Amino acid sequence: MNKKIRDTELELLTGEITDGRRLKRTDDMEILKDCDLELLNYHADRLRKHFSKEKVDLCTIISGKNGNCGENCKFCAQSAHNHTGCEVYDLLEYDKILKEARSNEEEGVDRFAIVISGHHPSDPDFEKLIGIYERLHKELNISLCASLGFLSDEQFKRLYKAGVRNYHNNIETSKSYFKYICTTHTFEDKTANIRRAQAAGLNVCSGGIIGMGESMDVRIEMAFDLSDLSIRSIPINTLIPIPGTPFEDLPLLSEDEILRTVSIFRFINPEADIRLAAGRRLIGENGKKAFESGASAAITGNMLTTTGSTIKSDMEMFKDMGRRINTDEHTYKE
Repeated sequence: MNKKIRDTELELLTGEITDGRRLKRTDDMEILKDCDLELLNYHADRLRKHFSKEKVDLCTIISGKNGNCGENCKFCAQSAHNHTGCEVYDLLEYDKILKEARSNEEEGVDRFAIVISGHHPSDPDFEKLIGIYERLHKELNISLCASLGFLSDEQFKRLYKAGVRNYHNNIETSKSYFKYICTTHTFEDKTANIRRAQAAGLNVCSGGIIGMGESMDVRIEMAFDLSDLSIRSIPINTLIPIPGTPFEDLPLLSEDEILRTVSIFRFINPEADIRLAAGRRLIGENGKKAFESGASAAITGNMLTTTGSTIKSDMEMFKDMGRRINTDEHTYKE
């Protein structure tokens, strides 16, 4: 179709969304799937500017417990079902976690998360984690997040009481495609866990991974699944195939396909922080194009190996782009 006509259609759609319209599963998505990429990115960024202004939300993670996970997620280096030779260690001690969290806070990051492997923490590990979060909450000002797998209603309430305000639990992919990714738990298990976290007062960060052999229609379905859950922080990870996993031979996604996905997620979830996560190195200039195509947030950190970025490099990039960190106390200073 004529590029000028498509531009007019996207202009109208963007205006309708800023005025309150929300896309539905029954809407025709072909315009988002096949229109000129530059036009799509441009209008997605208009939505980002309207809903997120020039704010950018930065979070960091520490792998608090690594490897030997009993779940069989086909993408994961830490699954005991796969043979990747990943490092295995038990729950880190408080001093090591505090050191990383304090360093991240001093560099201006908004949020710090402890991530552990496994379906859920053992009872002794959960008690230890509660103590760690209570101490972090007292000693630091950085917002706290947890990624601990499947928890009970009472455990989520205890996390909130300990000072945690955010919980990370990716749905990984769409409901229809989930069975091709993991069989040791279900999509319904994921969504029930997310709703328990929300019921305890926690803000949930949930997204998924693209590049696992799924179609764009599957990604669109995932975007609507997240919308149905009222998710306001959506990390988009791009698969970097890991030797020893069932997905080791999958091809890398192109930059264009990643950017189109980011923009489509913005159209479907206009009020959410679309958060660039793993796989940023597949996008030029440290992911800069994605932040001009609807993305408004990032997982950053000096411990990450799959993004190709550091806190310092991200801070410099966002400053050059005229963006500012989400919280007032972390705005850029000359």
